[in-house]
Amino acid sequence: MNEELETMLKHLRLGRLLGHWDETLATARRKHWSAERLLKHVVQEEYRGKRENARVTRRKRANLPEMLEMETFPFHRQPKLDRRKVMSLYDSFDYITKSQNVIWLGPTGVGKTGLATAFLLQAIDRGYRGYYTTFPDLLGELFASLADRSERKVLRRYASYDCLLVDEVGYVEVEPAHIGLFFTLMQKRHKRKSTLITTNLGFSEWGSFLRNTQLTGALIDRLTEKGHSHGINMKACKSLRPAVDNKSDLQ
Repeated sequence: MNEELETMLKHLRLGRLLGHWDETLATARRKHWSAERLLKHVVQEEYRGKRENARVTRRKRANLPEMLEMETFPFHRQPKLDRRKVMSLYDSFDYITKSQNVIWLGPTGVGKTGLATAFLLQAIDRGYRGYYTTFPDLLGELFASLADRSERKVLRRYASYDCLLVDEVGYVEVEPAHIGLFFTLMQKRHKRKSTLITTNLGFSEWGSFLRNTQLTGALIDRLTEKGHSHGINMKACKSLRPAVDNKSDLQ
């Protein structure tokens, strides 16, 4: 490859072609490719490479603590989980294409976050923008935005994600200002984007930590509206975490 061509390929950011130039030409000569066939091959390889780079970038920006995929979930250890329902929703991809919410309900350690993460990763890998956050972290960021009057910017960012996973809803009590901001965010996403939620509390208990009866009712109505929501009940599932020895010799 001459220097001029190398410079042009770098300028066009055609890194895949630049790195495989000699190999590509050798293959084309050996197989007697036409100019059209060679050009098609080059374009396809660059397209695949850029799509893969974009997928990796979306994963990195999603703030996921772990890359938990559906293939690794131990369904055999959760016989009381409706596996058929979970996989039907996952495979149909309706939660994204129809902007539906999915809510996982169950005690700590049963795999709610793992399943929700798998749903989020599928969306990311199929070209959609996704983001993971915990409920306390989300509320903290929303509340902090009030101090510098950036709440509109923060709300707009969270409302823009094609798929937003809010983990650990119900683990902390909420201040009145928090619930108002969270409701505004859910209202902005309603019927427009997919929201995934994990919680350890049934909806009848949400009033205990949200502490606003009127907004709690309105929030639940948005999240569970018929045709735009799916619930995965894991209340009868057992914890997947190793048992803790209460007789630990740690002093």
